[in-house]
Amino acid sequence: MDVRQLLEQVKTGKVSLEEAERYLKDLPYEDIGCAKLDYHRSLRSGFGEVIYGPGKTVEQIVQICSHFAARKANVLATRVSPQQAEAVQRVLPEAEYEKLGRTLTLRFDAPRDLGFVAVCTGGTADIPVAEEAARTAEFFGCHVERIFDVGVAGIHRLFAKLEILRKANCIVAVAGMEGALAGVTAGLVENPVIAVPTSVGYGASFQGVAPLLTMLNSCAEGIGVVNIDNGFGAGYLAAQINRLAEKSR
Repeated sequence: MDVRQLLEQVKTGKVSLEEAERYLKDLPYEDIGCAKLDYHRSLRSGFGEVIYGPGKTVEQIVQICSHFAARKANVLATRVSPQQAEAVQRVLPEAEYEKLGRTLTLRFDAPRDLGFVAVCTGGTADIPVAEEAARTAEFFGCHVERIFDVGVAGIHRLFAKLEILRKANCIVAVAGMEGALAGVTAGLVENPVIAVPTSVGYGASFQGVAPLLTMLNSCAEGIGVVNIDNGFGAGYLAAQINRLAEKSR
């Protein structure tokens, strides 16, 4: 529950002043020892805090998720291991884990399903990164269409999806190997393209450096590039673009 929701519930009498006071006392953040939880972030940026799984113990992930759950605050955790997810779900069975993209979500209100973001991949090996992007955008209220395995090795597959792609407010193009998907896509549509290089490929792809450089050097206009394998960053940026596009309507 964000601050606006809290104030609405105080206004309608669903939440007492005393309950609201207890809720607000931890703003703008709460220090729980292993982390400082930023409850104020959604008020500042429109999107709440996201938990990064690697480097945290199972106990820390459970503790952090439990504090968000106690406040009925939606929370997204990325790069979560199956062991971390299992521990959270034992305490919070309502938590949803998506194994391929390694995302864990707790939702206390339904996502808005706003606008339209398209998430594409060059091949099936890129899907884990694409799924992280798609799940992130969905968590932040976007309607997402997944268009997988449409790389330039069979470019007719991409052409077959152009009508859908041209309707999107934003396209996330995820590709490894030489990373040509983003540039080709941007040359065919008028909407912005967020390029995500992946570490998929043989030796000379240098764990994603080759597609990163291809995407950065693309001569097609309207491309923004995030870091290697950064599906979360692409999904977050796509959600921001999608939200602004819908606001303008």
